[in-house]
Amino acid sequence: MMDQKYRHGYGGRIHGGETMERRLRKIKASKYPDISIGIIPGHFATRHSHINYYVDLVSVICSCQASQMAAKALVSRYIASTPVESIVCLDGGEVVAAFMALEMSRKETRSVNAGADIAIVTPELDSSGQLILRDNTKHLIEDKNVMLLVAQATTGRTLEQAIDYIRYYGGRVSGICALFSAILAVDGIPVNAIFTKDDLQDYETHEPDECPECAAGHKIDAIVNNFGYSKL
Repeated sequence: MMDQKYRHGYGGRIHGGETMERRLRKIKASKYPDISIGIIPGHFATRHSHINYYVDLVSVICSCQASQMAAKALVSRYIASTPVESIVCLDGGEVVAAFMALEMSRKETRSVNAGADIAIVTPELDSSGQLILRDNTKHLIEDKNVMLLVAQATTGRTLEQAIDYIRYYGGRVSGICALFSAILAVDGIPVNAIFTKDDLQDYETHEPDECPECAAGHKIDAIVNNFGYSKL
């Protein structure tokens, strides 16, 4: 559980006498100490779950230099042996995805993708929340080796949806990457993440109807996603 002084939330404004912004602190990735992100302890609601930390990835996804460092870290596992023709990118990670494509396609490396023109694909969400492709972009997935990139994964549901999406359009999932992931694998595919629960060991995620903070009567601080937070 989170530190005791952060246990009582009141509409995203007061937590142990501190605002959300004053609770923000930076952590470095244990495997990649040059890469850092922000975390805020509290009581937050995502689309699928309630969590006790908001993981702020803005310092990576909105920074050219940090995005490039993150991309190099993520592709190191795949560069010598994993064919990639497209990267499906979710949650605002297009800059990281572009650098991943650049790193994997460098002609001067021993990458199996050297010289390739790797596509960056951002799915569209329809009114029911389903991921879709338009007719003029289906060829970027069909019969292609596809890398999946998400900013962060908490329950794995978004990743499951994205895997189904890739397979529905005839693609093959060649790997899954995340900037932060609380899970190790989805559908038997390892999640290659820069930040994991080893970097944030007291990170918790709960089904909304099983949330201990809600059961204790503590209000939600904010609605969050990978683009930011909205206080309640």
